[in-house]
Amino acid sequence: MRITDYASRVLANNPGLMTLEGTNTWILRAPDGERSVVVDPGPMLEDHLRAVLDAAGNVAVVLLTHKHPDHSEGAAWFANQAGCGVRAVDPAFRIPTDHAHGLSEGDVITADGLRIEVLPTPGHTLDSVCFWLPQDGSLLTGDTVLGRGTSVVAHPDGALGPYVDSLERLRAFANSPAGVDRLLPGHGPVIDDPTAVLDFYLEHRQERLDQVRAAVAAGHTTPEAVVEHVYSDVDRTLWPAAERSVRAQLDYLNS
Repeated sequence: MRITDYASRVLANNPGLMTLEGTNTWILRAPDGERSVVVDPGPMLEDHLRAVLDAAGNVAVVLLTHKHPDHSEGAAWFANQAGCGVRAVDPAFRIPTDHAHGLSEGDVITADGLRIEVLPTPGHTLDSVCFWLPQDGSLLTGDTVLGRGTSVVAHPDGALGPYVDSLERLRAFANSPAGVDRLLPGHGPVIDDPTAVLDFYLEHRQERLDQVRAAVAAGHTTPEAVVEHVYSDVDRTLWPAAERSVRAQLDYLNS
């Protein structure tokens, strides 16, 4: 499905409480370009990956926003079929595994008139990055910002301090002269009001931290007890993820 002049989406059939409707695989191509760039091929679902191959055509490179399997599991298979490399922060996912296939602050990926700038945004995972399309006004956020609800920062791979810093960086970027028109998330619908959503994310994090502080002060000192106190309104099937989130919050408060 074409979303903007530069970005199309193929939705993976892996819906769930954590993945919403499923993983958004993004295909980026300049309007007159022959080659595309594929962001987050998604899980190892061959029907999905073949649909991405059909939609993407000639692929210059695969980019990963982060290493979680619902974004990265199918990357090696896809790259092999497409005859291209994979660039990622984590060397374990790079193809080839050399430094040139990493992703760092200031990196720019180009392909037939397409320009993609790398913005490191650690926190959801320590290897999380966002991708900025200046020609399109679109920012691909992976799981750093979702299209609906809020993202989980789960201990030990997630870290709340860097995550809050990343949200503040994205909010400043959205308010900069560059002007972000929309967020293209890893799950859920497109966000057409980036600043409002980033404000909400930061407010939500502060509210949760205040709730965790209050729970600890009330004697709920274990992560399990904090979850029961703070996340009582959340579906219990999400409590294991909430517990990992609480561990990250407790680490942050104790640092």
